[in-house]
Amino acid sequence: MDFIASHEELRRIYKTPEPTAGAIRKELKKLDGHCRAFIARSPFVLIGSSDGKGNADVTPKGDKPGFAAILDDSTIAIPDRPGNNRLDTLENIVANPAVGLLFLIPGMNETLRVNGEARITVDAALRERLAVDGKPPLSVVVVAVSAAYMHCAKAFMRSQLWRNESWPDRASMPTLGEILRDQLALDQTAEQTDRWLDDGYRQSMW
Repeated sequence: MDFIASHEELRRIYKTPEPTAGAIRKELKKLDGHCRAFIARSPFVLIGSSDGKGNADVTPKGDKPGFAAILDDSTIAIPDRPGNNRLDTLENIVANPAVGLLFLIPGMNETLRVNGEARITVDAALRERLAVDGKPPLSVVVVAVSAAYMHCAKAFMRSQLWRNESWPDRASMPTLGEILRDQLALDQTAEQTDRWLDDGYRQSMW
């Protein structure tokens, strides 16, 4: 199998967009009213990051709509809620601040893409502003926006992601407890593992 190894090879396959094309012109350098409204309604964002040495990661962040706070037209604050403490994204940001964000709104095929540089803060006032039920996040990822633009609906239309009639039967798939039992060779039943996971979800959501 041959692989493309240069920009020139790639552009022999894909046309270069004209500077006046919508795909180029739609990129903004800061958040406008539409971007701000989209983020305010979004309960879910994917964060792409890299340690700068070729090791990349994408992590989901989700909460009630508007959980990602817009500090100004060029700055977004994303709270880091309790998790597994792997800290893949946070450690990547410390090493390499470049991030890509993809904001989603359930039922909407279009998405909002934001690129920029991220830093991590434990600023008390900001953490308190982003608290839920009196529980502030341990830290906050603050992203300085360098590019923002709407992404077209084709991927969601092709995948029929929001059409529940296209979803697989959940009962036909293993539970996370079954998966972890097999992958980690746990000395307990899948049901026990699922109960342990459910307890963790209830006790440490925020």
